[in-house]
Amino acid sequence: MAGRADYARFLQQATPRVFALSPSGEWGWAAAQPDLAATEARAMALCAQWGGAGCQVYARDLAVVWPGREAVAAAAPTRPVQGGPGWAVVPDGRFLWQGPGRARGAYVWAHGRAAGGQDSRGSQPQPHVRVFNNAGYDVLRFDRDPAVDDTEAAARWLHGALRRLRAQGYRRIIVGGQSRGGWNALQTLDEPGLVDGVIAVAPAAHGPKGSPAWPVAVADLRQVLVRARNPGARVAVATFAGDDYDPDPEARAALFRTLATPQIDRLLFLDRPSGIPGHGGGA
Repeated sequence: MAGRADYARFLQQATPRVFALSPSGEWGWAAAQPDLAATEARAMALCAQWGGAGCQVYARDLAVVWPGREAVAAAAPTRPVQGGPGWAVVPDGRFLWQGPGRARGAYVWAHGRAAGGQDSRGSQPQPHVRVFNNAGYDVLRFDRDPAVDDTEAAARWLHGALRRLRAQGYRRIIVGGQSRGGWNALQTLDEPGLVDGVIAVAPAAHGPKGSPAWPVAVADLRQVLVRARNPGARVAVATFAGDDYDPDPEARAALFRTLATPQIDRLLFLDRPSGIPGHGGGA
């Protein structure tokens, strides 16, 4: 039973990931090491450390490779669902894929926009997204080139891509994001029925402490939330203490708490949970 419970935890981990098992039942697993080879070596070492003799790899990334139990996951499409110069909504091949006819829904993840201009395209979605994937949701990334990643332009792109996903037949659509991605996710609430759920993790769009845009940050957030008009959507917002991208935690918390029926269905607000600090707390 303990091994099964630990395997369930393994299935929530980011890739690369490897689960090793011995014929006598000892196990060990590792995830998110520098590369797959290092991850496999770590899993094998942990299995042996727990007394396993003859440890072998049971699962590698999305595939079960144990002799007699082999199961290879279907590959996600590589072609974007929708895109344009500098942006694309693309299936993420690090997650299980079923397609609009079979999946329970689609989860679109939007990365943040780094203050230093780093390119976040292709970055792996946060750990909670894996839970949705294991529950039957296809996972797609909303990738944007930092050179063209304007807040309002990104909101328009995202709206169009979400409409396309709905037209393809996805029954439920969740959009989530970190920082600027979370801000864009909240902006999708302005269209009834566009999404069924929003997860905004440390939403922000005005840069870090000292940014000249900070004086208007709270007012701009108020406008985003006032425009929400999706009575069927469930919304989760997470903020963190010590967030250098949050100009006024108390004022923002008060605004988030205004989200209620009939604007949305319901709100889960994780307001600066203890022990999880900083702008990257959701990771």
